[in-house]
Order: sequence, then structure tokens, then C-alpha cells
Amino acid sequence: MILPRVHDRLQGGIRTGRRCVFVLHAHLVFVTRFRHRVFTGAHLERMEQITRDLCADFECEPAEFTGEASNVHLLVNFPPKVALSRHYYRANELWSGSYFAGSVDGAPISVLRQYIEQQNRPV
Repeated sequence: MILPRVHDRLQGGIRTGRRCVFVLHAHLVFVTRFRHRVFTGAHLERMEQITRDLCADFECEPAEFTGEASNVHLLVNFPPKVALSRHYYRANELWSGSYFAGSVDGAPISVLRQYIEQQNRPV
């Protein structure tokens, strides 16, 4: 198979780098400390913008973002050079020290998007 020259995107969400072709998605869930219910719709809108900015810094693409009063869900397409666990930062008083990072191995992205969209986002 002859691979095309470096392009940001190919059909089907496949991306290319200097020496690789990839499609890597992860489902990330961040939870507030003690699962305190602190987020409103306005908080989540601002967090979504911050998340998009951070993703751009790491050449990641947020595919979906939403949250509930005590957690946020992010579906992200990331390059293989990004180590997700090294970029987890938390404010000492807000976030739990734990998080979930699930590899999206073979699950249709549409199913994951639907799951994330169905979270009970506060108003």
C-alpha cells in the first residue's frame, strides 16, 4: 500500500504524521473531589473552550465534550506522541486525584459520542 504524503486528515478520521498513520481515540472522564456537584452549564461551556485550546496545543482533536454537575467527559483524537497520563493536571481543591482514560479500541465513535451526549448536563 502506498501511503499519501503528510496530510492533516484522510477519510475516516485517519491522521498522518512524519512516519506514521494513526487513528487513536480515548474517552477521558475527570471527576470532582468527593464528587461534589459544582458545575453549571456555564462552567461546562467555559471548560469546553479551555479543553479545545489545550487540545490544540498538543495536536489533539476533541471529538466530543460534555459533563454533569460532578464530572466531565471528553472524547479526544490524539497523536501517538502524546502520553495522556503525563498531561493530566488538577487543581488541588477541585479535581479528584483519579481519572478514567479508556482506549477506544474498535468501538464505533458514533456510539461513544451518543453515550457522552446522553450525560445529564446541568443547565
